[in-house]
Amino acid sequence: MEKPPEGRQKATLSDYLAAERTLLAWIRTGLALMGFGFVVARFGLFLEQLQAIRGAATLEHTGLSLWFGTALIAVGVLVSVLAGMHHIQLVQRLDRGDSGSPHRATEAVVIAFLLALVGLCMAAYLISIRSTTHSQPGNSKETSMTRDSESGIVDIPSHHPVEATVEKIRNILAAKGVTLFALVDHSGEAEKVGLKMRPTKLLIFGSPKAGTPVMLAAPSIAIDLPLKLLVWEDEAGKAWISYNSADYLRSRHHVPAELMQNLAAAEAIAAMAAKE
Repeated sequence: MEKPPEGRQKATLSDYLAAERTLLAWIRTGLALMGFGFVVARFGLFLEQLQAIRGAATLEHTGLSLWFGTALIAVGVLVSVLAGMHHIQLVQRLDRGDSGSPHRATEAVVIAFLLALVGLCMAAYLISIRSTTHSQPGNSKETSMTRDSESGIVDIPSHHPVEATVEKIRNILAAKGVTLFALVDHSGEAEKVGLKMRPTKLLIFGSPKAGTPVMLAAPSIAIDLPLKLLVWEDEAGKAWISYNSADYLRSRHHVPAELMQNLAAAEAIAAMAAKE
């Protein structure tokens, strides 16, 4: 340690400890900014996953959160670097006995304004997402996939009318070699007895090779097998495809986990038939 020039007051231990406490405080700030930035960056992915779970036909782009999060992480890194550099300079001044130099808070002020700017941009972004969500109330039903945890029924929207959706399902089943055991035209049968019913058709299909092992392991599942897809039209004339979720069938009949793949056909076929 260099001896301070004559006439200058020698720095005491408390001065060095104060400088070290300041450094640690800035390090904590930098780490907090980096951690919060990571959370913000992953927030967009969380929104996209939430939309996917709800079955949105088109996923809204939420990539701006990645940039906001990255900006916060960059600010956190900058804070840590500047804090380290400032601490080295301060210790050198203390070693020289130059403890009376005026304190400058330029870095802290710049960082504060930068954080305020990022915060304002994030607030505007969140408000824009909320406005977009509420500006399309009429389409929320059409672009959603509902999962009723009690009934186990999954509803997904189809981009085709009921008849065209049914025809697509039949073609998919034929291409995959899956047997179509029955096609029940509920609306057609209602019309025969003079009753009016929106287009509603039930397809019953399956494969003994896939279904038999499941029934051997969980005999009660024979109530819900073969698999079924219900194609129906709502009040707005929109076609939907409904089916029992594989998770619901598993929990209802205690199907072994290794046989769950045998129950996934309904979901896969419904998704293929609903596409444009």
